Amino acid sequence: MLLRKVLLRGASASRLLISNKSPPASLLPLASGCTRFFSSSTQSEGPNDGFVAGQEGGDEQPAATITVDRSGLYHPPEHSHEPTTESELVKHLKGIIKMIGVWVMCLWEQMGQPKKVNLVELGPGRGTLMADLLRGTAKFKSFTDSMHIHMVECSPVLQKLQHQNLKCEKVCNADENGEKSSVTSITGSPVTWYSSLEQVPSGSPTIILAHEFYDALPIHQFQRSSRGWSEKMVDVGEDSKLRFVLSPQPTPATLYLMKRCKWATEKEVESLKQIEICPKAIDLTHTIAQRISSDGGGALIIDYGLNGVISDSLQAIRKHKFVSILDDPGSADLSAYVDFPSLKHTAEEASDNVAVHGPLTQSQLLGLLGINFRVEALLENCTDEQADSLRTGYWRLVGEGEAPFWEGPDELAPVGMGTRYLAMAIVNKKQGTPVPFQ
Repeated sequence: MLLRKVLLRGASASRLLISNKSPPASLLPLASGCTRFFSSSTQSEGPNDGFVAGQEGGDEQPAATITVDRSGLYHPPEHSHEPTTESELVKHLKGIIKMIGVWVMCLWEQMGQPKKVNLVELGPGRGTLMADLLRGTAKFKSFTDSMHIHMVECSPVLQKLQHQNLKCEKVCNADENGEKSSVTSITGSPVTWYSSLEQVPSGSPTIILAHEFYDALPIHQFQRSSRGWSEKMVDVGEDSKLRFVLSPQPTPATLYLMKRCKWATEKEVESLKQIEICPKAIDLTHTIAQRISSDGGGALIIDYGLNGVISDSLQAIRKHKFVSILDDPGSADLSAYVDFPSLKHTAEEASDNVAVHGPLTQSQLLGLLGINFRVEALLENCTDEQADSLRTGYWRLVGEGEAPFWEGPDELAPVGMGTRYLAMAIVNKKQGTPVPFQ
């Protein structure tokens, strides 16, 4: 078994040599709840701390004010992820995860090599992924000539960074839809920016990439109460500080909650004290599935998530440290696990012309992409120190939980994320099964 070989390699060394250029982040309890769309675990509250269960809405005053005991709020366990440093070997292995360009080319082949394809990336960040994809496929001229790149990004600042990283130099004439496009000097492909997927022109085969995009979409959290499921909200207390409340009435997101419960088993729902849903993820996936159904093509979704109902996952991170959700809102990055079964059911219900493949775990995905062979080759020509670093990185990529071989400080123990990073493909049935989901 390769994992055993990797873990045993370098055992003769007196200790593991782990790079520790910066101290580990302090773990702080996460705050629970969100104004209509986000929540996570709460800091412990005294049993007599009251809170108001009010209606949702902007500046509207609640029709009724109800004083409720705050002890009823559920307090999930704290998250325990730690930031880590990486060796060049680990970075190289992580690069295997982003063979996304190969996936796009293979799907294009399965589609019959159409002369024009809309290549869409949702939330491109700095544009690094698309730039790498184009550089990796630049030699395949028939492929790159067919690509019309569409970046779905609403931030003007990020659009500018993407424009720079894609090395866009000039503006094309307006296309048949009146849109003006830049041209990337990497492949000569036209590049256009939009603020939503709905704005991307339809009518051509479409390939959609969503890499670590869904986890940034706003979520709603519901908690089981004496009234049934109540959505967590945010209110302003008498001390002018933000606090969590439970809505006394059904909210618009309740319709999505009902749909999510229908997709889950009775046993799954009965065991939960709270549940997270993401209406925007459901709506977006519905739009993706309909676009693929009508235009052909496929979508690849890669993100941190679970293949099951999600109870609590939202976290806020500021300067590499976990902070309370209500600690200076807007100053921290928020993310939550992606509910992959919701995406799967949504796509399947949106159209009979699409097929959903996966999700595969990161461990499964890397295995199918050949990580085991790559690790074996790397082990043939590395020092004991590199082997220690390699097996630590290998565990983070394909393992689960804390590494059993760790001999260093507990707070620095590598945590395997092999089952937390998932990949799912949604394709038009005419294209067949995409790689590596066969």
